[in-house]
Amino acid sequence: MAYTEIEVEAIKERVLAALETVIDPELGIDIVNLGLVYEVEFDGETGHTVIKMTLTTMGCPLADVLTESIHEALSDVPEVTNPEVKLVWYPAWTTDKMSRYARIALGIR
Repeated sequence: MAYTEIEVEAIKERVLAALETVIDPELGIDIVNLGLVYEVEFDGETGHTVIKMTLTTMGCPLADVLTESIHEALSDVPEVTNPEVKLVWYPAWTTDKMSRYARIALGIR
């Protein structure tokens, strides 16, 4: 089923909302507010969804845990039929990418 551009944007918003339920176990903040999610690509023809994200550090031992949690969270978005997580390292993550909420929660100014 093909979606309109407006429907695709609404689906992406629901994907981001689902990703806000994925909590980084070390920091206790969700991956969206931490600024780890860089891009959501949704193919309106196939439902294939690519989450481009980074981690706070290269070699982070939580990559598999987070990927599994992302797949689980996206199972609540029925339009997503084939989720894929792509780890990217550019641009490098910094605390500047965090939301105001995450900064306050972690005591970062």
